[in-house]
Amino acid sequence: MTADAQTTRIHSFADDALGEHDAVALAELVRSGERSPRELAAAAADRARAVEELAAVAYESYEQPLLPAEPTGRLYGVPTFVKDNADIAGMPSNHGTQAFQGKPAREHGGYARQFLSAGMTVLGKSTLPEFGFNATTEPPFAPPTRNPWHTGYSVGGSSGGSAALVAAGVVPIAHGNDGGGSIRIPAACAGLVGLKPSRGRHIDSAMARKLPINIVSEGVLTRTVRDTAAYTAAVEEFWRNPALPPIGYVEGPGSKPLRIALLLENVGGPVPTGPIRSAVEKVTAILESHGHRVEPVPLPFDAALETAFLHYWGLLATFVASTGKIADRSFDAGRLDDLTLGLRRHFLRSAWRLPLTLYRLRAAAATYERALGPYDAVLLPTLGHETPELGYLSPTVPFDDLLDRLRTYVSFTPINNITGTPSITIPAGLSPSGLPIGVQFAGTRGNEHTLLELAYLLEAENPFPRLVG
Repeated sequence: MTADAQTTRIHSFADDALGEHDAVALAELVRSGERSPRELAAAAADRARAVEELAAVAYESYEQPLLPAEPTGRLYGVPTFVKDNADIAGMPSNHGTQAFQGKPAREHGGYARQFLSAGMTVLGKSTLPEFGFNATTEPPFAPPTRNPWHTGYSVGGSSGGSAALVAAGVVPIAHGNDGGGSIRIPAACAGLVGLKPSRGRHIDSAMARKLPINIVSEGVLTRTVRDTAAYTAAVEEFWRNPALPPIGYVEGPGSKPLRIALLLENVGGPVPTGPIRSAVEKVTAILESHGHRVEPVPLPFDAALETAFLHYWGLLATFVASTGKIADRSFDAGRLDDLTLGLRRHFLRSAWRLPLTLYRLRAAAATYERALGPYDAVLLPTLGHETPELGYLSPTVPFDDLLDRLRTYVSFTPINNITGTPSITIPAGLSPSGLPIGVQFAGTRGNEHTLLELAYLLEAENPFPRLVG
């Protein structure tokens, strides 16, 4: 472990089998015979033990990692963690709650099988807030998951544990899922790449298939664009939705000049002058220097869509609280955290509005297409303000105050969950306090290829900040 007392940074990068390699480089070392999957898994386990202060691991299987059944897959032998809401055979799934105690899964979940097809070695489960509802990973019954860039700050949510482990160098890639920004928020907080794929791009989890509107996408958090691109290509080889154009293996920036929309406002108004606006403007200048045309556009949605999303968020909490006993007889709704219970109350006060809520959410895709479809991509911030200190978004904050804070903080990411369109967060620099800032490229449904090309361009022209080197 290496820590800096002045900045309270913490990481696990070392002169070991993992080095500072990304997943693509490690997979090549395994293919060449220079490293073995077990050797890489042992090094990652040692690194995880060295940074236990981050509280990013929900379940560990260091002594008996889940190794690939066959030596196949683009990322064969690369160590990883799976978020603790996806079933992996032999490991419990606790969904970040103390309302029940998960038992080891009998088999891999549907998406887990697609994830594992890339050939990675699973060392355990990463932490998340209760059922992924919060934008920070701070369970009231356990230590908070800390940001490796500054351990006094949030690392985001809900895929916070995966973000902390990747940023700190424990593994180069880890699983996440995104129902309102839960891959992109922690990616922005931790200086990582986080792609939320289009709706239908992957095999859905059993829970996602039950939703009236499936807002959840699965993916990974990585330190390099090529790792995200390699993973995307790997799982597409396992299964591809014929209703969407193939992504393929994207290996670098595109050469075609693009027309890119610039979105610098949310329902609360324009993004104020400060580090986030400056980061987006810097990215705009880079794009224009490469011949891309960037055009400011107004927000095509109003506050009614935000209200509908909050109502739907409450519906999901109500579903969990009401049906948990069916899924697990030990489930105790009285042990749910205050955010989950508050969201349930929020929904039940106006449950009669559900048909209108669903109508507005479903209609948003057509609005998005009319306003932003003519563009090749959209550039926008990932978050409404800089990464907050631990406690600011804790589920112990009074519900109405917490909801107001979340509405301001998570003001850009839900759009693509609602519309089913893809979006990728990439690092764009550091704030004056030394914390990463992320920006997003979004696109129309099925347009991940273009977003990855743009991410490669930004990585080359504005190298991502790193904890080491």
